Amino acid sequence: MILRAAQLTKLPIERDLIINIAFVNDRAMARMNEDFVGHEGSTDVITFCYLEGDEALFDGDIAIELFICADVAEREGAKRKNSTYARELVLYVIHGLLHSAGEDDLDAVSKTRMRRREREIMKVLEKEFEFETIFI
Repeated sequence: MILRAAQLTKLPIERDLIINIAFVNDRAMARMNEDFVGHEGSTDVITFCYLEGDEALFDGDIAIELFICADVAEREGAKRKNSTYARELVLYVIHGLLHSAGEDDLDAVSKTRMRRREREIMKVLEKEFEFETIFI
């Protein structure tokens, strides 16, 4: 599912590079959010993309790291209509990969575009995978 999501986001991963995904709790996410983003409190996903860095990447190198907060996914999945814990986790993976592909959600126009792309990718993935069997 992760590879398919990366393909749908049009990430320029053509070699044997690694997408590392870590699932963390609220406490760990809040610490990372403050240390790396400068924001207080927990958040859904933090993305680190090394595809455009100064260092050359070789096969087997980590190209993208996603830190996803399972606690946020659990709360949002229960709260949002037509969502579940598993759907939220998939959405956070897509969101992080879109950031890695250059998408932004810092202004209204960019945010609208990103939300549209998230919905489009979710629709494709829903047809190909059963989210509840991937994320239990």
